[in-house]
Amino acid sequence: MSATAAPTSPHVMNTYGRLPIALVRGQGCRVWDVNGKAYLDGLGGIAVNTLGHNHPELVPALQEQLTQLIHTSNYYYVPGQEVLAERLTALSGMTNAFFCCTGLEANEAAIKLARKFGHDKGIERPEIVVYEHAFHGRSLATLSATGNPKIQKGFGPLVEGFIRVPLNDIEALKKATEGNPNVVAVMFETIQGEGGIHPMRWDYLQQVRALCDTNDWLMMIDEIQTGIGRTGKWFAHQWAGIVPDVMSLAKGLGSGVPVGAVVAGPKAANIFQPGNHGTTFGGNPLAMRAGIETLRIMEKDGLLQNAADVGAHLKAALQAAFEGVAGVKEVRGQGLMLGIELDRPAGAVLTRACDAGLLLSVTADSVIRLVPPLVLTVAEADEIVALLAPIVKAFLAEPAQ
Repeated sequence: MSATAAPTSPHVMNTYGRLPIALVRGQGCRVWDVNGKAYLDGLGGIAVNTLGHNHPELVPALQEQLTQLIHTSNYYYVPGQEVLAERLTALSGMTNAFFCCTGLEANEAAIKLARKFGHDKGIERPEIVVYEHAFHGRSLATLSATGNPKIQKGFGPLVEGFIRVPLNDIEALKKATEGNPNVVAVMFETIQGEGGIHPMRWDYLQQVRALCDTNDWLMMIDEIQTGIGRTGKWFAHQWAGIVPDVMSLAKGLGSGVPVGAVVAGPKAANIFQPGNHGTTFGGNPLAMRAGIETLRIMEKDGLLQNAADVGAHLKAALQAAFEGVAGVKEVRGQGLMLGIELDRPAGAVLTRACDAGLLLSVTADSVIRLVPPLVLTVAEADEIVALLAPIVKAFLAEPAQ
C-alpha cells in the first residue's frame, strides 16, 4: 500500500466495520496513517498497547528474542513460561498459570476448568453463573457465556450450562442458584468492557467471594480488559481485597504481542492434567519475552500509579467538561478504563473523533470507551478532552436520529 493509497481489503473477510484509515507507524501514544496524518491513541489497540507504541525498551528486547527463538512447541519446556508464571502468581497471590494467545482462549480454558472441576466432584451437567451484558469472547462456549443477544444471533444453538444474573445484585445471584447442585462456578468481569464500562461494586465482589467459599464454587474473574494495571492495580479485583480461584488475562499482557493466560489458585491449579488441554502457539518464547518485559517495564516506570493518577485526572476533566450537558448520562470507570454514556447511539462520535485525530471506540451502542496506553501523560489526557468534548457537545446538539 502506497503512502497515498486508500485503505481497501477486497480479499479479507468482511467481519469488521472498519474506519477508512490504515495505520502504519506509532510512537508513544500517537500513531500515523498511510497518508501521514497523526492520531492521539485513546484506544490502545482496545486496551492492548500497555506501553504505547515503539517502546524504547520493549522493541529491542523483542528484536533480540527474534534472533534466538520465536517458537518451539509445548512438547518441550519453555524457560520463559516459568519466569512469567512466577511473576503473575506473585502479583496475584495465586499459584499456577497456563499460557495461550488470546482472551477468548483464556476464557475457554476457564470454562473447561470449571466443567472438569464439576465432573471431578461427580456433577454430570455442570453449570456456570454468568452476567447480563457480559462479554467473554466469540467462540461458541464464550459466546454462550456472553450476555449480548445481538452478537449471539445467527450462531445457535448456543452451548448450554450457563445461568445468567444481573450485575451487583447478591440476592438475585442467591435466588438463581438456590437448591441447584449443578452450579460449579461464577464467572464475571470486574468492569464490563464491551458491555458498556459497568463496574462491579467492591462490596458485591466480597459477597460473591464469600458465596463461592460457602458453596465450594470456583470464583472465575475475567481480567482480560481490566488486568495488567489498567485500573491502577495489577488486577481490578484487588481493589476489593479478594483473590479469585481462576483469572483469565490477555490484551495488555504482551503490550501488542498476542499473550493470554489463565492463572489459578490452589483450588483450581491442578484440575488440568496432561492431555486435558493444550495450545500450539501459546507460551512460545517470543510471547513470553513480551509478557516478561511488559511487566518489568511497568513496574520500573511506575505505570500502575500513572494509570491511577492520569486516569483520575482524565475522568475528572471529562466530568467537568460534560457537567450539565444534556444527553451525557454518566462518566464512569476507573484508572485508564473510562466510559462516557450518552442518551443515544454514539457511532457518529467515533467517526468524527477519528476525523479530528483521536482514536476511541463506542461500546454497547451508546458508550464512548477510552482505554489508552498506560504511558498516557496528563498533557495527553487534557488533549483527549480538548478534542472530544466539542465533538460530543456538537453531536448532542443535533436532533436525535
